[in-house]
Amino acid sequence: MVARFGALFAVALSSCAFAASQAQAQLNPQRNVTLVVPIGAGGGVDTMARLVAAKLQERMKLTFVVENRVGAGGAIGTDSVAKAAPDGHTLLFMEMGAAIRKWLHAGTPFDVIKDFEPVSQVSMIQILLFATPSFPANDLKGTIAFTKANPDKASAGIPGVGSPHHMAAAMLDVAANIKLTTVTYRGAAAAVNDLIAGQLPLTWAAPTAVVPHVQAGKAKAIGVASPTRFAGLPQVQTFKENAGLDIDADTWFGVVAPARTPKSIVAQLEKEIKAVTELPDIRQRAEAAGLTISYGDSERFRKRIAADHERFGKLIQAAGIKPN
Repeated sequence: MVARFGALFAVALSSCAFAASQAQAQLNPQRNVTLVVPIGAGGGVDTMARLVAAKLQERMKLTFVVENRVGAGGAIGTDSVAKAAPDGHTLLFMEMGAAIRKWLHAGTPFDVIKDFEPVSQVSMIQILLFATPSFPANDLKGTIAFTKANPDKASAGIPGVGSPHHMAAAMLDVAANIKLTTVTYRGAAAAVNDLIAGQLPLTWAAPTAVVPHVQAGKAKAIGVASPTRFAGLPQVQTFKENAGLDIDADTWFGVVAPARTPKSIVAQLEKEIKAVTELPDIRQRAEAAGLTISYGDSERFRKRIAADHERFGKLIQAAGIKPN
C-alpha cells in the first residue's frame, strides 16, 4: 500500500513539475527565432512573413530570421518545422496548402492537425477568375454557359496542383456541374502572362498582379471566389451574387509552432502577433501586397485549419481528384 502511494505521489509530482515548466517556459533572448516560409521569396506570403517578423523583432527585442525552405510544394519547409524542437524558436508561416496536401499527395510527411500548435492567423487573400478580353463571357453566369456549350474551348490556368487556385477551380466544377479544363503552370506569373498574351482564355489568380492589366484593358475580371467582393475591383460580383454559387476560396496564412510547444510561449507570441496586426502600416503594406489582415487567435486558427482540412478533403474526393 505504501509503495503504491509512493508511486502515485511520484506521478503527481512529475505532472506538477511538467505543468510548472509549461507555465514558466519563455523564449531565450540569447537565441534567434527562425520563421520558416515554405515557398520562395518575393511573393505575397513571403512579404507578409517578413513584415510580421520585423515587427515582432522590434516589440520582443529578439532576433527573428525569416528562412525560405522551399521544395516539394511547400512540404519540405513545413515538415522541417513539424520535426523541430518545440521550444518556440522555430516557427512556420503556414499557408492553406498545408491543410490540403494530405488529400493530394499520398506521401505527405506531416499531419497538419497533430504536428503543429497554431499560434495566430495573420492574413488572407482572395482568388478571382480572370479572362482575356476576347473571351465571349463577361461574368460567371456567361462563363458557365459558354463552358457547357463549348467544353473543349474553356480552359483556365492554375499555379500548381493543390494550390488554392486549384481548389477554387474544383469548387466551381462541382457547384456548377461543369468541367473547366485546368492548365497547370509553375507559378501564377506564367499563367497571367499567357492570359495577357491571349494564349489562355481564363486564369485563376490573386488580384494584385492582374488588377493593373484589368485597368489597362488587357484582362477582365469574371468574378470573385469569395463571400465578399474584392476592394480593389468593387464592381466585380462574387460568385454567389452573380450565379448563386456559395464558393469560398479565401486563402489564409498564419504562424504555427511544433506540437507540444509550451502554452506560455504560444500565448506570448499570440499576444504580440495580435498587436502587430493592429498596426496601421502593417495593414497598408499588406494591402499593397494583395493581402488582407485577418487576425485569429490560437483557438480560432486551430478550428480553421481543421475545418478546411475536412472541407477540402470532401471537395477533392467529390471532384474525383486522386492523390499522387
